[in-house]
Amino acid sequence: MVKKMRSSTSRLIQLIAIGIIALGFNGCGGWWKSEATQEPAAPPAVEMPSDTEAVESAIRFLEDRVKRDPDDIIALNKLAGYYLQRQRETGNVTYLELAGRAARQSLAAVPAEFNNKGALSALAQVEFASHEFAAARDHAAQLVELDPDKSYPYGILGDALLELGDYDKGAEAFAKMQQIGGSSPSIESRLARLALLRGQTDLAAHRMKIALALAANLQPPQRETVAWCRWQLGEIAFSSGNYEAAEQYYRDSLVTFPDYYRALGSLGKVLAARGDTAGAIAQYERATKIIPDPMFVAALGDLYKLAGREQDAAAQYALVEQIGKLSAANGVLYNRQLALFYADHDIKPDEAYNLAAKEYAARQDIYTADAVAWTALKAGKLEEAQSAIKEALRLGTQDAKLFYHAGMIAQAAGDKRSAKDYLARATKLNPQFDPLQAMSMKSALDSNAE
Repeated sequence: MVKKMRSSTSRLIQLIAIGIIALGFNGCGGWWKSEATQEPAAPPAVEMPSDTEAVESAIRFLEDRVKRDPDDIIALNKLAGYYLQRQRETGNVTYLELAGRAARQSLAAVPAEFNNKGALSALAQVEFASHEFAAARDHAAQLVELDPDKSYPYGILGDALLELGDYDKGAEAFAKMQQIGGSSPSIESRLARLALLRGQTDLAAHRMKIALALAANLQPPQRETVAWCRWQLGEIAFSSGNYEAAEQYYRDSLVTFPDYYRALGSLGKVLAARGDTAGAIAQYERATKIIPDPMFVAALGDLYKLAGREQDAAAQYALVEQIGKLSAANGVLYNRQLALFYADHDIKPDEAYNLAAKEYAARQDIYTADAVAWTALKAGKLEEAQSAIKEALRLGTQDAKLFYHAGMIAQAAGDKRSAKDYLARATKLNPQFDPLQAMSMKSALDSNAE
């Protein structure tokens, strides 16, 4: 018993001691270096041990310490790091609020310029995860000035710039990060994201496989990081219509991290694409019990509708609106999702457009431009829809949803040739990208073939 207690205590102390490192991670992030230069084989999926109990114990220990000394910046910064880790693992936005509070309290005690860069890093990550991208960009830029020879500030800066639609500067930030830090799960996953946006799907998969191998070889490996990389590989495969590979990646992610909410939702998505409606419903039901993300809830409603469960579908659709409007914070998080939900289901077209336009005023990336285009079409603003969809397609991103929206906008404008071309491209790329919208796409393509 004494030996077991010593082991547990040692693990707790180790977690607290290394906690500050977690502040530098975001998704598949980190500051590790590697000489890897070519794509390795994906490591076999194995279940990785959970450190949730130890992390929660560390959180309680640090919370008690902060109560006794509210200006203990070491405890506050480590606490922010653990809250961010738990948010990534669970999707629970409450942890974001806690992490932000701890980071701001730390910065109030000791400003970042007085060697409190850990708190500034945590705050920038909280802002990014909360969709406060301009604030995340500005704090990341400040962090670059304070710590220019470290790679992690450039990663946070690049992430924010991409979400704001400043792709060239985001790429520059990632290049600087790579120059300083070399190859790592953090840089490889970010370069994969950039490649995917630019329509370089094969390169994106290549980069992400390197990220996965590097993450799996860390000592000790971080369970959520490895599961996230596998899930990302599934997303890349799904975007190309390779449903078999996507399903395997999602299942591998769930082997690594059972009940990982991202992989559960995506497994539901790919099972729906493969025609297994019952299996898809089961996965989405599991995912929504863990975290009622509006995308999961809406997808579950669509599947209920396809299964003839109209009352259940209506209940899920009502829940989407409730989640989207729960609070001002959630409104920032879910503006775009709620706008697209309205547009996809042909309800509240003006409100959908207003939500998308509000989002675009602060976040001019291609996917928000797409949301403006789609909602503008549904709101009868055809010229604006045409302008916005051009912006959405400007990087050459290979996404069936973008092509589908472009095709429907072209059809509304009477441009049958362009409509047929875009709809055919979407169908060839990813014919079942969405259960209900794929049906609409097929119908529109058939009408243009006449």
